[in-house]
Amino acid sequence: MLIRVPPSSRALESEVTPESVYLSRRKLMQGSLALAAMAAMPGLASADTPGVYADVEPSKAPGWFQEKLAAARWQAITAEGESITPFKDATHYNNFYEFGTGKGDPAANAGKLQVEPWTVMVDGEVSKPGRYSIEDLVKPHAFEERIYRLRCVEAWSMVIPWLGFPLADLLKQVEPTSSARYVRFETLVDRERMPGQRSGFSLIDWPYVEGLRLDEAMHPLAFMAVGMYGRVLPNQNGAPLRLVVPWKYGFKSIKSIVRISLVGEAPKTTWERIAPNEYGFYANVNPQVDHPRWSQATERRLPSGLFSPNVIDTRMFNGYEEVADLYAGMDLSRYY
Repeated sequence: MLIRVPPSSRALESEVTPESVYLSRRKLMQGSLALAAMAAMPGLASADTPGVYADVEPSKAPGWFQEKLAAARWQAITAEGESITPFKDATHYNNFYEFGTGKGDPAANAGKLQVEPWTVMVDGEVSKPGRYSIEDLVKPHAFEERIYRLRCVEAWSMVIPWLGFPLADLLKQVEPTSSARYVRFETLVDRERMPGQRSGFSLIDWPYVEGLRLDEAMHPLAFMAVGMYGRVLPNQNGAPLRLVVPWKYGFKSIKSIVRISLVGEAPKTTWERIAPNEYGFYANVNPQVDHPRWSQATERRLPSGLFSPNVIDTRMFNGYEEVADLYAGMDLSRYY
């Protein structure tokens, strides 16, 4: 299945790496019909382009991932003139407080996380509740690649190629009832392997909780990622299953999901509980509504440095203006 992204998210692939550089994927796709489809598609990068795509190592990926990857259809879509963030930056500079508060802590501390076997409890207002293995959740869906902007509430941003399937497809699989209005997500609690959860200085009441309104969750751009950069999702980026909501600040894209609940009332999310004046339930990217401690009008696109800060203007809804209808009539300075 090709990615179906609304027109305002489509853009020219003028700065995306050309077709020839991802021929290193052949060893993964040998004997697969998907190889022929990939060879005809421009726009995917690999380890041959420094720091962008690393070679896929299928022996290190679980069987269900290899099987789905071999049948994937590929199409690279990103913003016009924007380059993909190097793999090393995307996997070594991020927030995942379960492993520590430093940007490098997730990469340093997540190696011991056990992601096999993995199950997700689906409950609440659904016709098919139960504890699902990751294989059962992924099996019905074809992998797609989505190259999305990621905008952190801290005013830095990246462009990341995710691998997975629409959240709407998963929700349809479990059949929400007519009483469902919101989707609540919950992250793993594992204090032995997640040192940030053992910290006495943490303000977070674990588990980490996030939520979406049901119509937001059903929007075609909302995405469940199981991989990135053509490989299985690294532990520090939310393995084995994470949410990606590209028009919202990054903290909404909850990682290492173990529970999905369909509920009638808006769930109280983690950052909403900690600092409601700073982090609202919606958390839509909005350059006109500043954080109480810094401006949201601009962002620092990574990689950047002291002499090349790479500061760009922030776009409403992170540039994904096709979601605007979800918030028609709402005061987005109040419902931030």
